[in-house]
Amino acid sequence: MSKRSSGIILHPTSFFGPYGCGDLGESSIETINWLKKAGQNILQILPLGPTGYGDSPYQPFSSFAGTPYIISFDELIKKGYLNKNDIVDYPDSDKKRVNYYSLYINNFKILLKAYTNFVKKIPDDYIEFSNDNNFWLDGYALFMALKDYNNGASWDKWDENYRNYKEIKKLPEEIDDLKEFYKFVQWEFFCQWRKFKDYANKNGITIIGDAPIFVSYDSAEVWANQELFKLDKNGRPLVVAGVPPDYFSETGQLWGNPIYKWNLMKNNNFKWWKKRISHLLKRVDCLRIDHFRGFEAYWEIKYGEKTAVNGKWVKAPGYELFNSLKGEYKDKLPEVIIAEDLGVITDEVIKLRDSFNLPGMKIFEFANFPASDSNLSDDFINLFSNDAYLPDNYTENCIAYPGTHDNDTIIGWFKSLSDRKQNDILNYLKITDKLDLNYAIINSLLESKADRVIFLMQDILKLDSESRMNKPGTLGNHNWSYRVLKEQLTDELAENLYNLTKKSGRI
Repeated sequence: MSKRSSGIILHPTSFFGPYGCGDLGESSIETINWLKKAGQNILQILPLGPTGYGDSPYQPFSSFAGTPYIISFDELIKKGYLNKNDIVDYPDSDKKRVNYYSLYINNFKILLKAYTNFVKKIPDDYIEFSNDNNFWLDGYALFMALKDYNNGASWDKWDENYRNYKEIKKLPEEIDDLKEFYKFVQWEFFCQWRKFKDYANKNGITIIGDAPIFVSYDSAEVWANQELFKLDKNGRPLVVAGVPPDYFSETGQLWGNPIYKWNLMKNNNFKWWKKRISHLLKRVDCLRIDHFRGFEAYWEIKYGEKTAVNGKWVKAPGYELFNSLKGEYKDKLPEVIIAEDLGVITDEVIKLRDSFNLPGMKIFEFANFPASDSNLSDDFINLFSNDAYLPDNYTENCIAYPGTHDNDTIIGWFKSLSDRKQNDILNYLKITDKLDLNYAIINSLLESKADRVIFLMQDILKLDSESRMNKPGTLGNHNWSYRVLKEQLTDELAENLYNLTKKSGRI
């Protein structure tokens, strides 16, 4: 990755395409071609794991597995696992929104058809894939098979004979068959993903992935490794993770993820974490670790609390973990890890980040802008002049964003502000016309010292709040469902972005 570079946040589910969700077929190739034409050299995505209730990629059924929803049917046809008649009745879908329920109902039926043809002649590289990934694949596949067998129930509601992966002795034949199906799905996902990533890299585009610091309770990782988490004798959480009241929520965010037994992990030299990071870095070129501050201290909440207000900060062994990772990646650690250092950030968190020279994140929408009212004193006007989120103050070792998937779009955010704050921003950007807002912000970030600058596709397209990717702490609200339209990725738009990017020396 070049030192000065820029790119787009666009999760693969948000690609355009004919089957209800972006996929790894031709539309993914066209998306890479457009990014190249626009002079961009980064594609940032969200976590790739298989999603469940609520559709959040930050609460997947596995941190190691890939979502089956972006497997391309057209690619399966090319392999001979499907024919066109198998998908001719696929229902029409909203090209602007992902309908996850429809995907769940329809896509697995088609993947099962592909599996019946796959087993007729299993390729040699499938055996190799299974062996290389057995440390997570067997547990994940069995977890999903048992979840289907139990009508989707959380694993703590299963028959006690199946609640502990390491103690299961015998399975019904139908569960064994389902297990093999889920292994096939993962093999196909990784085949298609490898092809996509290779194409992106050959065209000068690196992929930044995302790893939530915590894992979902109802996941293969917790079910298969219960000894690594703070659970009671029945496998239920004793404490859960979240964040205290902050910019996003007055009552904090109650995530509900189980907490690691950090002492146990430290004693085995973070074996599980090393496997996780190594595995993810085979799929992407660089990894943004969500909620980095949790490596210094995390917000622990007693299980059963209704909000995150009544929690406490508990110290974590961040230095020990990253020293262990540094032993694996040497001086390349800052090249492959990005610290999502947003939220309640203390001097201790900053010290941890800087001790390993990890790049952090700067969000334009979080900035306090110098007051534009000429009647105010110079001291008041300069009060926020050193604000770290103002582009004038960015350091080189950071990634700058107008906003991320958790923020409103530029237009939606700007509309929510008071007239006075809007005027302060326009004055800071040296513009008078609100129609120039998006590209003025984009240009201010491109011209900053930040090594990498990344924009939401929604902001490149000047879209309003209805295209927001996620509103933290909520279900529904079209969360995680945004899709770009093919006709929006025009040559004119690419040329405009290319020229801005070239002017700032990022091509």
